Amino acid sequence: MGNMMRYITTDGAAVCEVLDATRIVSEIERIHETSAVVTAALGRLAAGAALMAGMLKNEGDSLTLRAAGGGPAGTLIAVANGRGEVKADVANPVVEIPLNKNGKLDVGGAVGRDGFLSVARDLSHSEPQTGYSPLVTGEIGDDITYYYAKSEQIPTVCALGVLVNPDLTVCSAGGYLIQLLPGADDSVIDQVERNIAALPPVSSMFRDGETPAEIAKRAMAGFELELLDEKDVFYRCDCSLERVERALISLHEDEVREILAEQGQIEVNCHFCGAKYRFSETEMDKLILSKNKK
Repeated sequence: MGNMMRYITTDGAAVCEVLDATRIVSEIERIHETSAVVTAALGRLAAGAALMAGMLKNEGDSLTLRAAGGGPAGTLIAVANGRGEVKADVANPVVEIPLNKNGKLDVGGAVGRDGFLSVARDLSHSEPQTGYSPLVTGEIGDDITYYYAKSEQIPTVCALGVLVNPDLTVCSAGGYLIQLLPGADDSVIDQVERNIAALPPVSSMFRDGETPAEIAKRAMAGFELELLDEKDVFYRCDCSLERVERALISLHEDEVREILAEQGQIEVNCHFCGAKYRFSETEMDKLILSKNKK
């Protein structure tokens, strides 16, 4: 069984996806060394991106979520694709702010609410598409729900959660996304709303050992479900030496020479996985020569 399950009601009224993102968010915390509230914020964004990418038609399609709300965490980015790969980055990985009024990590305070959520889709057989909507709470799940309603006119419920241990490791993380399909009537909406209102926080359900399949059945109680697909979703960065070399040779030679004169080498750090790529002057000379020969 994969850690993401996608179901459709047998009457074709709704689709439900559920993702256990605990391993993904644990990797985010390890790579970026995030404080608790940033782990929760970036983890939610990554889980949301993975759920949204679950709706993509082709493995080569990808989706980028960007939350820029003016909060102390700065801009948060998560990229997911149809193969089940997700990666994420944040401008300021360490933010220390008080808990919110409910005694929980103040994700909305870290992300901010004065800005936008953008959704960019890079699709195999069409032009890239980008949509925007204002951040309504900065809590990410609410903002994805609002984005679908306002930018794509698709009735959607998105719930995301991350529980962080006192030692800053990740206890549990995940989310679900429910979308109504064309033709769904008000009774479907009413039933889904009653179900969601009765559910505990999604991170608590995963902490207590519930599986994506079990959570889907609770969220869609009263409906018969058919499994559409299941997959493993995981944190993976697609950076490589070859991609970095292509980026470097796209720079103007004078710019490259200036960096080499100042630093003696060129170092490129991947923001998504922390990998470091270093190039000596001799190595850059070879790259420049190969570029000039083409």
